[in-house]
Amino acid sequence: MRPLICFLILFGIAPMARAAELETPATHAVILDYDTGLVLFDKAADEPVPPASMTKIMTLYMVFERLKSGALSLDDEFTVSDDAWRRGGFSSGSSTMCLRPKERVRVEDLIRGVIVLSGNDAAITLAENIAGSEAAFARQMTERAHELGLSTVEFHNATGWPDPSHQISVHDLAQLSRIIISDFPEDYKYFGEREYDWCTAAPSNRYNRNPLLGVVPGADGLKTGHTKESGFGLAASAQRDGQRRIVVFNGMKSSRGRASEGERLMRAAFGEFEIKSLYANGAVVGEAKVVLGKAANVPLVTSEEINIAFYRPNRRTIKTAILYDGPLRAPVQKGDPVGQLVVEEKGVVTATYPLLAGEAVEKKGLFGLVMDGLVGLIRGSGNP
Repeated sequence: MRPLICFLILFGIAPMARAAELETPATHAVILDYDTGLVLFDKAADEPVPPASMTKIMTLYMVFERLKSGALSLDDEFTVSDDAWRRGGFSSGSSTMCLRPKERVRVEDLIRGVIVLSGNDAAITLAENIAGSEAAFARQMTERAHELGLSTVEFHNATGWPDPSHQISVHDLAQLSRIIISDFPEDYKYFGEREYDWCTAAPSNRYNRNPLLGVVPGADGLKTGHTKESGFGLAASAQRDGQRRIVVFNGMKSSRGRASEGERLMRAAFGEFEIKSLYANGAVVGEAKVVLGKAANVPLVTSEEINIAFYRPNRRTIKTAILYDGPLRAPVQKGDPVGQLVVEEKGVVTATYPLLAGEAVEKKGLFGLVMDGLVGLIRGSGNP
């Protein structure tokens, strides 16, 4: 057996394009297509980072999940503890909703306080009233994140306050953002609110910190983050012409740099990349040769829908091939994994997809094998 390759040249199509031509000063970044989940661009996207207040996306996931199940209602009232006030209130010097000790606050108001005002006091209040303590809530956050497939997550609080082990990758943050948008469309609307007038102690503390809202067409969420350890970060999403993109990055040096880079990366997300459907699930993409079988070939079919992203400036460098070890030896069962669809960019394999046998090929009986041998002998005897 030896590898057989059948090349299908598909100019203008590429897989999870991670183009060197697109650069960013952010230390970690990812652009995700919402519909397919394809990564369009990444820079150290799977490396865990301190997420700062982008942690609150997971805090809100835990709240939204309880609202959806009926375990909570928007009108439930939670009590603000002395600890929540001390560590997250106005005098703490951190992002705050300006809550007061012993104050009773509706869940919906706390949600707005977390999203619009990035209130640490609001996040702690939600955590303590749901799980009994912020530490217990953080453990629940981590466990639930792992259940969702977010493997880089390790949370130790509900706010994103610096902790040496508190971390998540920007790729997992993008995936979490995608889940929030998909699973809680009614609650996601809160991320688009540009101001919330609650903080009487500081009336100017009313505006959403997301720099893309009202600036970038279609931008409607999610969350900023900043600590000395993390730098300035942003998880953002926008929708245009029926398509949605998610951009997450971290490690910028200033809020102004975060705003300009967020706008630039979101513009690139729509302008520089495109998604194309290449094959439906079960589509025939080619065939493989078979020996000792009742058929000389077997169709190769996809095991899933194949969607491919491409970076427009690199479209002429893309090559797609069918690869299998062959010829295949009968018998072949329908559904057997027998090959791969391989995508290359500039000679480097960037994505592979399994190909299955589309039909069964039975092994020839003894008579057929004997006849094949005779034919081979006759052909061989005719050679000079």
